[in-house]
Amino acid sequence: LVAANVRAIDAVLYTHEHADHIHGIDDLRAFTMRSNVALPMYGSPETLATIGARFPYIVDSSMRPLPGTTKPEGAPVEVTAGIPFRVRNTEIMPIAVPHGRTEVLAYRVGPIAYVTDAKSIPDSALAALAGVRVLVLNALMHKVHPTHLSISEAVAVAERIGAEQTFLTHLTHESFHADLVAELPAGIAPAYDGLVVEVQ
Repeated sequence: LVAANVRAIDAVLYTHEHADHIHGIDDLRAFTMRSNVALPMYGSPETLATIGARFPYIVDSSMRPLPGTTKPEGAPVEVTAGIPFRVRNTEIMPIAVPHGRTEVLAYRVGPIAYVTDAKSIPDSALAALAGVRVLVLNALMHKVHPTHLSISEAVAVAERIGAEQTFLTHLTHESFHADLVAELPAGIAPAYDGLVVEVQ
């Protein structure tokens, strides 16, 4: 966000409550300090409950910072898979995908979809993702994993969805960028820090 000179955000969309997806939340302080308004935080009831339990000072408006200090200000908003909601003038569709024994939310925002920590993509999710132009999809590593798509599984999913461009993310240290660029089919590439995607 700093490198991209992002100075304001309208909302945060949470996929699920695992630590690698919610920790770092305190860095939202830089944005809520500027706006002086609680930042909407969208997620499933389970995810928001976990955030509230781990970071009560962020979502509990009665917990005020001491004079001379600040804290992130969050306003939890529950969402349900399959029921779209709006952030300003943008419609967002939350989509349920399985992640081992749990369920996570993918999000479709117009022609872009973000799907992370999926182990598979059920037919209902495939239908919701039909027609996306840019797909961001998790692909943990080459070896099959019980809770995440492997790289080959992600490629198969990407080909079924048929986006113009798919970016693989959530890759482990075992996957080297240049190697993946060389082996992946056309239209599928590893994402990287600083990647900018422009969609009309």
